[in-house]
Amino acid sequence: MQDIVASGRSVRELEIIRSAYRTMARRGSHRMSLQDVADGAGVSKALILYHFGSKDALLLTAMKWAVERTAERIRSALESGGSPGQQIAALVDAIFIEPEANRDFYLFYLDLVEHAGRIPSFGELSTILIEIINGLYSEVIADGVREGVFDVPDIEVAARNMRALIEGTFLQWMQTDDWRENHEVWKRQCRDGLLRLLGA
Repeated sequence: MQDIVASGRSVRELEIIRSAYRTMARRGSHRMSLQDVADGAGVSKALILYHFGSKDALLLTAMKWAVERTAERIRSALESGGSPGQQIAALVDAIFIEPEANRDFYLFYLDLVEHAGRIPSFGELSTILIEIINGLYSEVIADGVREGVFDVPDIEVAARNMRALIEGTFLQWMQTDDWRENHEVWKRQCRDGLLRLLGA
């Protein structure tokens, strides 16, 4: 998949984007300042404004970058092939990385959804999520249907339900006191739930 955010970016710009992601995951976009991002990237606030123009522009870029990183990881995991059931397992492995990384991403993701729902200039994020993430899920489901392993009447609806199950699992997992210790348990439950959802 072509990296539309990183393409043409300097190493310094990418470090600013990564710093924005880390800062937003830990502080939330509303409590995050450009100075926080600058400190995390080891640059001046003026340099961030030079490259991105505004906090909103930087946030939008960081959000696109995070979605693309996730999609690349999923696509790379799916390239190994295997049966439809193995593809679901590979997809879940690519999403459930490790507790701290997953918690950071979903705290960041909640901000992303909030921005996409409330700020018109961020509306394209919803389209990107549907095209990229739902598209990847649809590919896996379609392969399983073709092989007679998955039994779903509508692939697009199944992809939406698949995304809902994955995101819902993460949101509930994050609210548990023992989220670090039970990461693998929730991961296994998510995989099994997906297979049931797809009629495997």
